[in-house]
Order: sequence, then structure tokens, then C-alpha cells
Amino acid sequence: MSLRQVLIVDDDPGMRQMLTLLLRSKGYFPAAVESSSQAIKEFEARPYDVVLCDVQLGEHDGLWVLAELLQRSPDLTVVMMSAYGSEESAVEAMKRGAYDYISKPFRPDEVALVLRKAEERERLRRDNLRLRRELGEGGGLETLVGQSPAMDEVKRHLRKAAAVSTTVLLTGESGTGKELVARALHDLSPRAAMPFVAVNCGAIPDDLIESELFGHVKGAFTNASQNKKGLVAEADRGTLFLDEIGELPFQVQVSLLRTLQEDEIRRVGDTRATQVDVRVVAATARDLEAAVEAGGFRRDLFYRLNVLPIRLPPLRERPGDIPPLVEHFVEKFNRSLRRTPPVKEVTKEALAALALRKWPGNVRELENLIERAMVMTEGATLELADFGNLSAADAKAAANGLSIKRGTRDLEMALIQRALEETGGNRTRAAQLLEISHRALLYKLKEYGLGRVSPGTPGPIIEP
Repeated sequence: MSLRQVLIVDDDPGMRQMLTLLLRSKGYFPAAVESSSQAIKEFEARPYDVVLCDVQLGEHDGLWVLAELLQRSPDLTVVMMSAYGSEESAVEAMKRGAYDYISKPFRPDEVALVLRKAEERERLRRDNLRLRRELGEGGGLETLVGQSPAMDEVKRHLRKAAAVSTTVLLTGESGTGKELVARALHDLSPRAAMPFVAVNCGAIPDDLIESELFGHVKGAFTNASQNKKGLVAEADRGTLFLDEIGELPFQVQVSLLRTLQEDEIRRVGDTRATQVDVRVVAATARDLEAAVEAGGFRRDLFYRLNVLPIRLPPLRERPGDIPPLVEHFVEKFNRSLRRTPPVKEVTKEALAALALRKWPGNVRELENLIERAMVMTEGATLELADFGNLSAADAKAAANGLSIKRGTRDLEMALIQRALEETGGNRTRAAQLLEISHRALLYKLKEYGLGRVSPGTPGPIIEP
């Protein structure tokens, strides 16, 4: 059920009570008010999917309420209720943006039918938005550049996670693209046409983060001059991305845990909870298990977040993805920098040096390096000298003249040495990082004279 929160606006107490009981029995979460001013106040205080509004109200009529609501939320579903003799006003309301109207007195199944039709319309609208987004902007896995085994594993997990609304925890070093992966997961999911709200938990002051996430009511604290919806409510029916979740203050962790368990939020200073339908994707560069043991992160919240963990590999573990990433960033900055002439080539020497770098800042560091080089160079080719802050060792390893054979040999040797270093000499894991078979690795070790294989050791012994 996509349209769950229903606001009833009617000055008849009996009608409000009847509709409230009916909608609750059908699985909706209704709230009822008796006047137009209360309707606007309630709508601004909480997120509602549907408004059932009587045409005849005392203070302002239903057309006024309709205009005020659509001004605040143009896609809101508003159903007008008209008594005998006010059908013309109901028809006028539809011309002004109301979804439908029902005439009083009505049977209970009429209300249920109108709401089911509204839900179907909403589903079609979301599917249409999702398809338009996919065709016009791209999205999903297409935004994740790389075909290494490590990235293929990430994409496999995302495909499985996209079909459900289970909480996902993204882990990995800074700069590995956790927000990009979260957006790809959102784009793949049935929630793609709904909001994607990203929150950096470490960037909001501790004394403000609860209000920012869950909202507040007017007068809840000093300077709370009006009601605030909150970012969780903004993400209703969509995806909430909580980056740097390990920085969330301990007291706010309790409120987030309740949201995950009960699918509801309670704004600061409010006495009532509000139902929400939010898919939470959290991310961290910290070791949350260690934080739990140290008492800095709630154990129960960690278990709630860690239902579907996905580890994003650092760039040094997937050097084979560096060439396509370089191509991607060159195309990106050709457009954004409006390069004249555009960069059309990156030399083999430069690519070799980039592949040999250890990239402590991961993909973000590579992106920044490409952008800097494209800003500073004036030609159509990026050469090794354009990447001024590559290490001397990287540059020396890449300086092989124009010999493809020699350059390929030296690059393979360097990558094999790096893989063995990363894996502590474990040949099987090194072969996986290099994306070659174990037998091929042993052959290359012998061919390049990198080491001798001893039967009693876990990997090659590297000799000078």
C-alpha cells in the first residue's frame, strides 16, 4: 500500500468518526480535523499521502483548502466529498487539480475503491518517472564504473538488495563511492521515482541532528518558530542515506532504532508518532563492531543496520578498473569544464603510473587528479608530466619509452609485486586481485624471475 497516511477534513463529527474507523479497518493511518485552518496546520506538521476534503466547510470552503494544499505539494492526491447540491463545486475542484470526488451519502466500498484507484495511479506515475529517469539520465549499475571481480561482487549484492526494503550497511574506506552506490541501489529499487535523501551524520552539530532528522513542533525549543518536517519524513516512500553513521550521537541512535523497528518517527516536542515508509541505507568508514565493543555505538542498532552488509573495495584492490575510470572522468570533465580542445587521449606511460599508485584517497583522489590535470593542460593529450603529484617511483616505473612490449612487462611485474605485497605473499589471493589464474601467476613469477616457489611456504619468496 503506497498511499497510507490520510487526512480527513470535514466539519461533521459523525462523518469524521465513520471515515476514521473505516480507513483504519482497511489498513490506512487516518487523522481527522474539522476546519480548513486546522487542515493546513496539520498538513504542514505531518506528511500525508491523501486528503479527503468536504466541499462545504465553515471558515473556508474546500476549494480554498485544495488550492492551499496543492501549492504546498503539487502531486498530492486530494479527493473531494460533496453533499447533494454541491456537485458543481466538486467538478470545479477536479478542474483545479483534485484527483476525484465522491457524493454524500456514500457506501464504505466507494471510499475504498477511490483510494485503490489513486494508489494505482500513483504506482503508474512512479513507474513512468523511473523509466524516464533511466532513459534520460542513466542510473542504477550503469553509474558504477568497473568490471573487476570485486566490483562485480558489489553489483551482484546490489541487484539482490534492490528487490527488498531491508536495511543495507555500506562499509569501505573514504573515497570508495558509498553515496554513488547508495544512489544506484535506490535507482534499481521499486522506490526509484520517490525521494533519495542523503544525510552526512558527521556534518550536523550534535544539538541539531535530532531535529534535522526527525523534525520538531513549533515551540519545542528556543528558536523553534514553526513546525519542521525532518529529513526522515522527506524520504517517506523513498530511500534515506545516512553517511558516516558511526558519527551519530548516542542519544539519537535510540530514535533511529525506534524508526527502524516501528516504521515511525516522533518529532522533537511532539506527543504523537507518525508512520513512515523509508528504506535506510547507512554507510561508514569506521569499524562499527569495534565502536560497539568500545561503547561508542549501540549494539542493537548495529545489528539492525548490518542486515545486508556490502563492502566497497579500495581502488588499490582493483587496479584493472583504473583505465575505464580514467576514461569516465575524462569524458565527465570534458563536458563540465567545456574543454577546447577536448582531451582525447591519456598516454600509456601516464596510465601505467596511475595503475601503480596505491591511491589512499581511492576513486575520489583519482577523480581530483584527473580534474586537476585537465584544468592545467592545454593539449588534447594527458601525459605523465601533467600529473604533477605522481610519486617519483610511479613515474620511474612508467618511463619505458615507446616500447609496448617493455612497458607491458614492467607494468605486469609491478602489479604482481603489489598484489603479493597486499596479500602477504598469498599466491591464491594475489591471483584473484590480478584477475588471472593461479597457474598463470606461477608462470609469470618464473618468467620474470620475481621469486622462487618453496613447497613449505604460503607464497613466493621475493628475492632482490
